[in-house]
Amino acid sequence: MSLIKRSDRLPFLFDDLFTTDWLGGTTNVNKVGFNTPAVNIKETDDEYTLELAAPGLIKEDFNIELNNDLLIISSEKKIENESEEKGRYTRKEFSYTSFKRSFTLPETANADKIEASYENGMLLIKLPKKEEAKVQPKRWIEIS
Repeated sequence: MSLIKRSDRLPFLFDDLFTTDWLGGTTNVNKVGFNTPAVNIKETDDEYTLELAAPGLIKEDFNIELNNDLLIISSEKKIENESEEKGRYTRKEFSYTSFKRSFTLPETANADKIEASYENGMLLIKLPKKEEAKVQPKRWIEIS
């Protein structure tokens, strides 16, 4: 079973209709003030790994929440720049970026042992699999 992407962006419902890759996933469309980081999901025999590309943020900018089997990754960042131009004029520029990504965890994921780290612009979330879901090694059964 794989992680299932959920969308909490109801206002962009019609945009999603036209930007969805019908074979799975979505197409990234850049909009002013709207920036959703790309996510890679990797599965091994022992775990699932989410790799979320979010350069320019720090680990304190992220919120990771687990609500039942729903993993919610969000971030809000307000940047305020100030510069002076010749004399009395002051200009302020505000930048506000936020995103929210939601994923439904598969039944095979062990939600009690989720780990997250952020390094070099990449948020890594490791979801170990339950022992009973791991691939068992091949064994020989003796015939009596």
